[in-house]
Amino acid sequence: MSTVAVSPLRRLGFVVGGIVVVWIALLLVLGSIFGARKAQAIADRLGETLQATATLDDHDLALVRGRLRLDHLRVARNDLTGKLTLDVGKVRCELAPLGIALFDGSCRELAISDLRLELSTFALFKLKKPTRPPIRAHAVTIENATMIFSPAAVEPSLGRITLTIDRATAGATTMKTPLSWIFHLRTLNATLELPVGKIKIDYANGMLTAAGGLFGVTPVTLPFQIPVANLADDPKAELQRLAKIGKQLAEDLVEQKARDWLRSKR
Repeated sequence: MSTVAVSPLRRLGFVVGGIVVVWIALLLVLGSIFGARKAQAIADRLGETLQATATLDDHDLALVRGRLRLDHLRVARNDLTGKLTLDVGKVRCELAPLGIALFDGSCRELAISDLRLELSTFALFKLKKPTRPPIRAHAVTIENATMIFSPAAVEPSLGRITLTIDRATAGATTMKTPLSWIFHLRTLNATLELPVGKIKIDYANGMLTAAGGLFGVTPVTLPFQIPVANLADDPKAELQRLAKIGKQLAEDLVEQKARDWLRSKR
């Protein structure tokens, strides 16, 4: 009985195909085994940094496709220092596909949506240095985020402040804190709500525009280059730098509004 000869090239194809099938099957198994561990590690790191309790409702790790999804991440803290609640509806981390994420866990894109943060005092952001490495992302997208700060958190005379972010994008970021992406901001569409009114804020191409509230209906526009994050900064130092940037930005906007007003009177 004759047998069909198999060429070395075809035999190699069978071997490679078999290896690919086995590798994909292994990734499916590893995804189900390590998915919960990876998801909980992210939640635990956030809770550890904020010295709070973190919980997670659901998750999915797809190593073949390259995606980690977290649903309903909650962080809560209520002690003598103050009260903090953070609810995140969805977190999506686009990973390298075909199991490369086992060796490179950085996010190609980190997408966060349906976020709500309530903070009674910024003293809660005196972060504890984490023992786990921070999340790294090549790009960050934030949609439908609301941040509420009580009067004591910023300035009692200002009253409650609410920042609503419709959409924000940022470049490569090392997430030392929940606000690290601001150092790498590319675009922003947001509304700042103060007791004196609402201010619409837009940022793109290095230009920041504010309109409404104390700025009136005529937009105030000025160039604004965000300082590059210092890799040597710990989370506490990074937040202190952000506070200085915010204060300087507010002063620059008021000065620009005054210049625009004087120019209009000439």
